[in-house]
Amino acid sequence: MNKKIWCVVGLMSGTSLDGIDAAYVETDGEDRVTCGPAITLPYTPALRERLRRALGGRHPVKAVERDMTLAHAAAVDTLLSVHGIARTKLDLLGFHGQTIVHRPREGVTWQIGDGALLARRAGIDVVADFRRADVAAGGEGAPFVPVFHQAMARPLNRPIAVLNVGGVANVTWVGADHDILAFDTGPGNALIDDWTLAKTGQTLDENGALAAAGTVDEEAVVRLMAHAYFDRPPPKSLDRNAFDPTPVARLSAADGAATLTEFTAAAAASAAKHFPAPVTGWVVTGGGRRNPVLMAALARRLDGKAMGAEAVGWNGDALEAQAFGYLAVRSRLSLPLSFPTTTGVKQPTVGGRLFHPPNSG
Repeated sequence: MNKKIWCVVGLMSGTSLDGIDAAYVETDGEDRVTCGPAITLPYTPALRERLRRALGGRHPVKAVERDMTLAHAAAVDTLLSVHGIARTKLDLLGFHGQTIVHRPREGVTWQIGDGALLARRAGIDVVADFRRADVAAGGEGAPFVPVFHQAMARPLNRPIAVLNVGGVANVTWVGADHDILAFDTGPGNALIDDWTLAKTGQTLDENGALAAAGTVDEEAVVRLMAHAYFDRPPPKSLDRNAFDPTPVARLSAADGAATLTEFTAAAAASAAKHFPAPVTGWVVTGGGRRNPVLMAALARRLDGKAMGAEAVGWNGDALEAQAFGYLAVRSRLSLPLSFPTTTGVKQPTVGGRLFHPPNSG
């Protein structure tokens, strides 16, 4: 019996706060995944700053949640328009929302985003609120992309590691028999971005230029790597602001960027000690793979086994958005999104909340 192939758009806004990725996917929610076109719609500087202020949940979020949701609706419109995809072709939207709080040890994770408003504006069913059920069941609520990595890695040489470098970095180890282990490795772009913004006013270290002009303070890297998180066995996850950058506070702008970039690579490389078996390679996805200084540090620390996602035919910018499209389908099919080896939840757990547009029958 042929399984239904769902046509879906996944939407992701990561902890880097750079904008919205929207990606078209056709999938059965299990083994079959065909990835189509994708776009990135940057946040306006004003919206990015309002979202930054919302981090931690210390400011009222209702107004920024509405505007962020409308920006996601605009991203859907843009993707459909630019790539000539008929709205009527879509079965579903997968809407991750914007994480503003993630403290799993306190049983708290909060992704803002109004699923009902998005369904109304887009005229399409929406699955949102992916992480809450996992945290309620005792899981870490992250990372959530591993089951998609597992599906994508089927044709690749395994065991393999998929390292996603967003604001926070996470890794999925996919074994020869498709078993998976996943956890956050440490900082991704967040510390580098925050440092660069504070020192230069730029929102990111474009092409690693600031880090390339600096010198790594090895002593500071050692101090940063002394964080207890790195020895804690997985599954485990992090908040965007989990690491204190005090060890680099006295450094110049360039030296601080170089040191934080090296720390990000060192944290990722240290994840290998938790793998059940050595990997044949590391596929690097997310915005961090565009930073040549970071990629060089990863290559050095991973014995030359790091490669950009495009080397295996993936779209490294769209992978998380594609994943949340895939996860939306799994949610509709009541298939688990998280597992004991990915979030530490006690048993495979279904998640997500469905929103219908008005008058959808």
